[in-house]
Amino acid sequence: MRQLVTFTKKEFVELQRTNKLLVLGIVFLLFGIMNPAIAKLTPWLMETMANELESSGIFVKEVVVTALDSWMQFFKNIPMAVIVFVLMFSGILTNEYQKGTLINMVTKGLSRWKIIVSKLIVMLAAWSIGYWMCFGITYVYNEYYWDNSIAKNLLPSVFVIYILGIWFTTMIILFSSIFRTNSSVAIMTAVVFGVMYVLSMVPDIEKYLPVKLMDASSMPMGVGAPEDFVTALIITGIWSIINIFAGIKCFNKKNL
Repeated sequence: MRQLVTFTKKEFVELQRTNKLLVLGIVFLLFGIMNPAIAKLTPWLMETMANELESSGIFVKEVVVTALDSWMQFFKNIPMAVIVFVLMFSGILTNEYQKGTLINMVTKGLSRWKIIVSKLIVMLAAWSIGYWMCFGITYVYNEYYWDNSIAKNLLPSVFVIYILGIWFTTMIILFSSIFRTNSSVAIMTAVVFGVMYVLSMVPDIEKYLPVKLMDASSMPMGVGAPEDFVTALIITGIWSIINIFAGIKCFNKKNL
């Protein structure tokens, strides 16, 4: 256990040294501010464009903005944050392969599963801090400018999307234990998501797929309920656990 704690601390230090933690924090901070900012500026933008649109025969009515507009912006921006997260952490193991730093650690007695678990802990911490910071900033601004009570099932919807991010994190761990390049990890993560997205177009199996969780973004508007995502949440959780154990097994057999 001491080895696990020590290696995890080393990973956090590396995250700070390479400025990944800073960059990720800035990304989530900006998104957190942008969500209410875009919603707040929408009436002004529409008013500015009104004269030009009227000359084209399009008449703009008065735009009324609520906290829902900001929350919809939140759910639109999170996928972009996920892309940044995947690209940033796709090299969490592959960079070690290329540098050969893992060989010394393993030969000195560090168990391979501890390497995987340490990397996973760091990634989960980074995702959790960034995601909930973005949510917190958006929530505070929305409460100040409008009223968050208008959003139905807000916490369940946000939690469901958070679990989807954990699924992406475990996929990075799995593919990092198989492939040796950052691009391969990122591409395979995108491929799995793409396949799941295509399969979700089949109504009979949609509720069983992780991408079903994306529909939780409609809950604040009153579309859907938390119980609609229970099946997808359970399957996503099981899939995530399988990813972790499969990643450990593949890494144990990998030639460093």
